Amino acid sequence: MTLDQIKALVRTVHDFPAPGIQFRDVTTLISHGEGLAAAVRHLSERAAASGAAMIAGMEARGFIFGAAVAAQLGLGFIPVRKPGKLPVPTIGVDYALEYGRDRLEIDPGAIRPGERVVIIDDLIATGGTALAATELLRQAGADVSHALFVIDLPDLHGADRLRGAGLTVDALLSYPGH
Repeated sequence: MTLDQIKALVRTVHDFPAPGIQFRDVTTLISHGEGLAAAVRHLSERAAASGAAMIAGMEARGFIFGAAVAAQLGLGFIPVRKPGKLPVPTIGVDYALEYGRDRLEIDPGAIRPGERVVIIDDLIATGGTALAATELLRQAGADVSHALFVIDLPDLHGADRLRGAGLTVDALLSYPGH
């Protein structure tokens, strides 16, 4: 399946969550077996080319794509969780959202120092969550140099922010506008 065919499976919801926003909904892609498999295959090829030893995905849709890529490549998966979800001692990082703050946590024992970890998520918008995940994984000793996404919203400059933090950024699909 081509990237254009995958793009046709992503639904656009107008005026969600606020007027003027065009929400790019991957639910329709995830529910399409062939489309999901193709997206995972494309992401897997890029993750393998980056030399990934492990895959990290941010809660929640990053779990879907990241875990599938990890399984396809035979690699381990690191869940980057919201606070209070892991049953072991964690390390965490607070980060800014458009309207407030949030926190991400990981089990630092899931990472061996120097291990090459590739971040995968469904969408890159402003880059706040991906930057926080990168900081957290690096704090745990990971070598994080690549971030992969299904969708990039380039007008929000998140990929540029990640590049400024020393990451190579790649996305399967790009949608101009918000």
